[in-house]
Amino acid sequence: MEGVSSLDEPLKKLLGGATAKVMAEHLDLHTVGDLLHHYPRRYEERGKLTALTDLPLDEHVTVVAQVADARILTFNNGRGKRLEVTLTDGSGRLQLVFFGHGVHKPHKELLPGRQAMFAGKVSVFNRKMQLAHPTYQLLDASDADEASEAVDAFAGRLLPIYPACKQLDSWRIAKAVDAVLPSARDAVDPLPASLREGRGFTPLPEALLKVHRPQTRADIEDAKARLKWDEAFVLQVALARRRYADTQLPAAARRRVPDGLLDAFDAKLPFTLTEGQEKVSKEIFDGLATEHPMHRLLQGEVGSGKTMVALRAMLAVVDAGGQAAMLAPTEVLAQQHHRSITEMMGELAEGGMLGGSDRGTKVVLLTGSMGAAARRQALLDLVTGEAGIVIGTHALIEDKVRFHDLGLVVVDEQHRFGVEQRDALRSKGKQPPHLLVMTATPIPRTVAMTVFGDLETSVLDQLPAGRSPIASHVVPAKDKPHFLARAWERVAEEVENGHQAYVVCPRIGDDAEEAEGRGGKKAKAKKAAPEEDGEKRPPLAVLEIADQLRGGALSGLSVEVLHGRMHPDEKDDVMRRFAAGDVDVLVATTVIEVGVNVPNATAMVIMDADRFGVSQLHQLRGRVGRGSAPGLCLLVSEAHEASPARARLSAVAATLDGFELSRIDLEQRREGDVLGQAQSGVRSSLRMLTVIDDEEVIAAAREEAVAIVAADPELERLPELRTVLAALLDKEREEYLDKG
Repeated sequence: MEGVSSLDEPLKKLLGGATAKVMAEHLDLHTVGDLLHHYPRRYEERGKLTALTDLPLDEHVTVVAQVADARILTFNNGRGKRLEVTLTDGSGRLQLVFFGHGVHKPHKELLPGRQAMFAGKVSVFNRKMQLAHPTYQLLDASDADEASEAVDAFAGRLLPIYPACKQLDSWRIAKAVDAVLPSARDAVDPLPASLREGRGFTPLPEALLKVHRPQTRADIEDAKARLKWDEAFVLQVALARRRYADTQLPAAARRRVPDGLLDAFDAKLPFTLTEGQEKVSKEIFDGLATEHPMHRLLQGEVGSGKTMVALRAMLAVVDAGGQAAMLAPTEVLAQQHHRSITEMMGELAEGGMLGGSDRGTKVVLLTGSMGAAARRQALLDLVTGEAGIVIGTHALIEDKVRFHDLGLVVVDEQHRFGVEQRDALRSKGKQPPHLLVMTATPIPRTVAMTVFGDLETSVLDQLPAGRSPIASHVVPAKDKPHFLARAWERVAEEVENGHQAYVVCPRIGDDAEEAEGRGGKKAKAKKAAPEEDGEKRPPLAVLEIADQLRGGALSGLSVEVLHGRMHPDEKDDVMRRFAAGDVDVLVATTVIEVGVNVPNATAMVIMDADRFGVSQLHQLRGRVGRGSAPGLCLLVSEAHEASPARARLSAVAATLDGFELSRIDLEQRREGDVLGQAQSGVRSSLRMLTVIDDEEVIAAAREEAVAIVAADPELERLPELRTVLAALLDKEREEYLDKG
């Protein structure tokens, strides 16, 4: 393909500057190709379009109707003017209203008897549905032919309704699409001919014509099948090429050494590993033994023993002469991992110290808030190789941190590990280190294949023996206040039986938080009743709830607080005392969501549970039932019984299967949130594909992509696919793919 394809033409050449500017700024559409891939959101049939009787409130709608009546009314002693237009379509009536200078043009054009297409947001005024200042297009132009053409074009059999914005209605987008549609003939088809024919796909130019201007519903299905496949396939080829490139990098193989730290550790374990842990460990050990970097995602339910699996991998690397680093998203978590790992290892974590094992190594902690002396010592232990294992926050990535021989990086939880961090850590090894990413958020297979597609996946789906079942219940605090009173009685009973409890709140409730408010603006205390203006009361806060409990339902018990704005030493102290059993009830924010392990804690009450996401509730619940006594999780909510929020809570209460919940979560949020704003590169390229519904498409595309890349890594025999990939992988998208 020589020169610039007509799909790369800037839109302003074809559409004029003003329209092109709105498209660029509000819809992120810059070229002819971008607009051709801006697919209709849905299609209306003309009969459907015109029903004025069932317009949804607060939504942007498009209607075709006839003007029944139009009159100008004055108000404010004649100083203000308002044009009211009544529409009818045979099924019902709708009022339009225009104000101020905006009344003149519609007053001249919207005469009784004229037909037009109107678009705007439906609101209610004086108990009547209305559209305020709608945009409109007349359909009954003076030229009869032109009028019928307009009706055919807009209210023909299938009218495409485009994702629009306030500045640009669906039909103005449709007109713009008409202007660029001839260029669809030049669309580069990324699919190898054999694949396209083998799967019976419509050629790409035809698919683009059918998706924008379908004659029948079957045209739409044809086009969608083809366009979905392209998105999945191009993305999977990009990911397959990344995985292939990784296999070409050199890495030091870290093979298992008998009679080392790992064997000594296994020998002192008080329990046997589950089958799942054995299987996943083997996958990891095999990966570490290869001479290119392992990149593996370890998915496991809360409490399935991921840390144990990761620790054994780290010990194997230390045995093989390397060092291992574990990166945690917060200081609380880094401290917790450090504590639990040194406890699990015992004297093996005291290499070179009095009473330490001669086979042991040093396990050091490195966080941003450490004192200078402790930090200096930790850095020294790393550079000399004295410390085989280091656990820390992003502080590990700083320039000053030098390793003796970094062999494995374990990334814990939730923080997407960006390309900059991966490169920064890579540069710390003599060769790229092996990488293990752990997550306790069960990820549906399709999301794992798209979001983490450049990582091989291991799944731990068995809970270790000795984990107890957790009973979960929704407590409707508003409808049944006595249920909440009973919840606190249950907490007191657990404590009486020698156990402990967590109470989780969405907010801290300190002055710093109030001053910052949401998004840094000073927040005013809301005095409005919850029902007024639909204002919700502020979420419940840790400090307030702790005070209420100390003075009321749980007086006489030791109640402490834990939140992210406490000094690290203070946090550590509270956590230590809770773990030791000196604190009965811990009132906390979600800082306890991951990594806290107190087997004696059996009850958890989550206040304003509807303000948390499904996977977050599942994570929190996983903090209880970690010992031999059964767990109890109470989801307290004031949400209305019929609300989606309550449905979400009931789903969480009904199952302990994290994978099942992650599917429910994904169905509710759709994939916009899953891929997240940070990965907008792929969001903008997933226009037709929905991660939740198209599992088969994604899985099949992945298989084809792997085969194609294995046979032709540089895609030399597929120049069209290379061209399309280059377009997908502009800078932003490449960064997204690096966040695996």
